[in-house]
Amino acid sequence: MAGKKAPNGLFAARKLRKKRLKFRWSQREFKIRMLGLKRKYDPLEGAPMARGIVLEKVGVEARQPNSAVRKCVRVQLIKNGKVVTAFVPFDGGINYIDEHDEVVIEGIGGPRGRSMGDIPGVRYKVIIVNGVSLKALYLGKRQKPVR
Repeated sequence: MAGKKAPNGLFAARKLRKKRLKFRWSQREFKIRMLGLKRKYDPLEGAPMARGIVLEKVGVEARQPNSAVRKCVRVQLIKNGKVVTAFVPFDGGINYIDEHDEVVIEGIGGPRGRSMGDIPGVRYKVIIVNGVSLKALYLGKRQKPVR
């Protein structure tokens, strides 16, 4: 006999299920879901978006082979006080954001919830500034409210 065969027969279902479960622990997504790691370590705590206050504007250098300074902001989340870096999209989008503005951030859409493209360590992007969509500001459809 080379290796163990899978159990078969009328009463083998429980054994088959337990055996399959044992192998599923080697799958990354399964392990993360079962141990609740997303909720435990994600600054957004599993939510799709989060509100925060802009602490400062920062420039993040793009990874090789690109050469650019990607405009980002450091945001302190309101719900838990954690500080994250969020990318500001659009040409000149950083000009619509000032310090102490209230922004809404969401995931940037990189592989498996990680960073996107050539921006190292940045997992989030800004979508709303002071209750107004950043895209509407960029396209000139809305004015930024003075607060």
